[in-house]
Amino acid sequence: MRLKRLLNPWPDAPLPLWMIFPVIFAALYATHFTLLRLPYYWDEAGYYIPAAWDFYRTGSLIPISTVSNAHPPLPSIYLALWWKTSGYLPEVTREAVLLVAALGLLAVWRLAMRLTGVASVAFWTILLTGLYPIWFAQSSLAEADIFAAACSLWGLVNALPERGRRPVLAALWFCAAALCKETAVVIPLTLAAISLGEAFRKTGSARHRLWREAAWLSCCVAPLGVWYLYHYAKTGFFFGNPQFLRYNAESTLTPLRVLAAFGHRVIHLTLHMNLFVPVLIGLAALLLDPRPDAEGHERANLAPSVRLRIFALLLANAVFFSFLGGALLTRYLLPMYPLVLLLAVATMYRRVPYWQALAALSAAAFVAGLFINPPYGFAPEDNLAYASAIRMDMDGIAQLRQRYDGAAVLTAWPVSDDLTKPELGYVKEPWDVCRIEDFTAAQIEVAAQEPEKYSAALVFSTKYDPSLPLFTLGAKDEALNERYFGLHHDLAPETIAQRLDGTLVWKESRQGMWVALIRFNRQVEARGPPAGAARNSVHAGE
Repeated sequence: MRLKRLLNPWPDAPLPLWMIFPVIFAALYATHFTLLRLPYYWDEAGYYIPAAWDFYRTGSLIPISTVSNAHPPLPSIYLALWWKTSGYLPEVTREAVLLVAALGLLAVWRLAMRLTGVASVAFWTILLTGLYPIWFAQSSLAEADIFAAACSLWGLVNALPERGRRPVLAALWFCAAALCKETAVVIPLTLAAISLGEAFRKTGSARHRLWREAAWLSCCVAPLGVWYLYHYAKTGFFFGNPQFLRYNAESTLTPLRVLAAFGHRVIHLTLHMNLFVPVLIGLAALLLDPRPDAEGHERANLAPSVRLRIFALLLANAVFFSFLGGALLTRYLLPMYPLVLLLAVATMYRRVPYWQALAALSAAAFVAGLFINPPYGFAPEDNLAYASAIRMDMDGIAQLRQRYDGAAVLTAWPVSDDLTKPELGYVKEPWDVCRIEDFTAAQIEVAAQEPEKYSAALVFSTKYDPSLPLFTLGAKDEALNERYFGLHHDLAPETIAQRLDGTLVWKESRQGMWVALIRFNRQVEARGPPAGAARNSVHAGE
């Protein structure tokens, strides 16, 4: 009997989880195989890898080679353990992250089974989650959000069902999520608030049970508080360096900015990266009557209390990340996408005759979204555009090394870090770099005032800027995005070369982005060796 419970620990699971996990990981490994050896990108390179690299080398939980943003240390510890056993290589890092992503998808399977009991619903939910461009891209990127999402989803497995909730086990998973990324506490605290609200309508043992649930779910703030106290003792700051705190939590509280951010978050949870396909199908399916199953019984449905909790979680996350987070990064909402997809798939299953064909259509839309950029600005890490950006940076650095080895280079972040930090995988020795923020007209004007500081320029598109953007509300909307969300327009490389009195010698374009190399015929003043200093940008490691 004990062996049977070990192999199949939950009676409503058609297959034991230990058999499902390797299948999920193998599928992730196969679909990400060509991405595993790519060097690090964007906030990986800006914060998370340097933080883990410092712990790996020195044992310090506080980053040394980059400014500390007070992010909890669990991802750094996890990656450092893998590097200790398998070597410091990008493929080791990405395989380690794939294991975490597979664990998260296993939680999606388990959650769907516990909420619906239908294996086909669980299958399509996990498949759509894995193919959704944002989840797919994050599955191999060493950023804290995939770690927090996996732990949060396992917490939901034990906290979300109407019956058989396990608050103690949920609390352990939510504590782990909080130690991966601090913002993960919004999920258990929302569930705790719902339990408290329900307790006021109950009496006797039911009320006490809900109070205990709320207490357990709320305890996730305790380990996070301990971490902040430790961080304060070491750095003098509770929540990271003042610039980071100002960018992500203080400058975001303008009412107009919050309202605009909330509109973006609603779009992220319903439309972005072709999510509108299953969402609209699910909404249309609500117009149909429920169908009976083969035995004439009404098909399984999510319990009303479960739907209430899911919608409360979606709303709480949309509101929370409208107040916090200087950049509107979609990866902050990573654990919410499986819930949206579960709602859509469960509705299709319950009401649409050929629902699996519509689920397959949604999967096809997600696959298309991996390769085809949307007709509006977005972060390259939302689909495979990030891989194109990495490969273009690698090509640009290869051209720089081939043509102007040892030059002083004008560039912007993240390439400035790529050239000065060999541990990121782009160079073997650090280069001398003159850094500007981006390649807008204002920053190029700044660079033009100090031509003696660089003899070559490696310029690139710092934002995805579609030539014919759709879904824009005109000049006022653009001004709002420039003021609050960092929207800017880089100059074309030909224009940059002209304004800096240089010669464009090489250019490459992929997926609406570009990188180019510019040379200058002039002497460069002697400068000290690059120190590999921390990135100055206040939004590193958001």
